[in-house]
Amino acid sequence: MGGKGSGGHNRKPVERKRRIGNPSGRKLPDVVPMAKITTIASAHIPEPHRVLLEKYGLRLWNQIWISGAGWLKQNMDTEVILVLCEAIDERQLLRSYIFEKENPSHNESPKPPVPILWRERRALREVDRQIITLLGQIGFSPSERGLLSETEIVRSDFSDLHRRIAKKRQASR
Repeated sequence: MGGKGSGGHNRKPVERKRRIGNPSGRKLPDVVPMAKITTIASAHIPEPHRVLLEKYGLRLWNQIWISGAGWLKQNMDTEVILVLCEAIDERQLLRSYIFEKENPSHNESPKPPVPILWRERRALREVDRQIITLLGQIGFSPSERGLLSETEIVRSDFSDLHRRIAKKRQASR
């Protein structure tokens, strides 16, 4: 991959250098404005083929299909989105269970202190990790959205080289 300082594998993106104010002081490539692509949200939201809780999973299902209409494919992404929505439902059920067990209502008679539900809390954190991973896989994390459309195009030496070669070819015809 290249040694230290070669600009290889762990190279910092130009966008990040611009954001932090170019601390190295090196000349950065020119920003080439790129055309904005506008996508029209699909009015068709597919029905989930498994049951989702209306308040959490189904709401997320609809929100994902509306927000990601530009890049999501119904025949390819449905199962991943469905697993994500089921994980959201599971997370909400786990949170409710933990809250109920650790905070009994004030109407009941006092009970001895409840031991910390560490297994349930660990399961909740594992579901959280799964949700974050699935969101990234379907393009709903900042880094994935950047890969989809929001990165800036940088003028490089190769693009200048290709342009000069094309000019020479046209001039020789």
